[in-house]
Amino acid sequence: MKRWVLYGTAACHLCEQAEALLKQAGCDFDTIDIAADAALTARYGVRIPVLADRTQDRELGWPFDAVVLQDFIDAEG
Repeated sequence: MKRWVLYGTAACHLCEQAEALLKQAGCDFDTIDIAADAALTARYGVRIPVLADRTQDRELGWPFDAVVLQDFIDAEG
């Protein structure tokens, strides 16, 4: 099973929505708080939440809904 990474930060309501969508889709994911890393903040600061597929070097930035998320998950890359 593929492991996903969700970049976000604490107290981000959009990040909470993205987490809920990922859980509904049955995704196994790690969350990374960008606030503790200057490089991640510079890269993702205005785009969070961002879902990353590290194995295929793909990212899905917000906004996304359940349909867009499922299409991204199902894509071969």
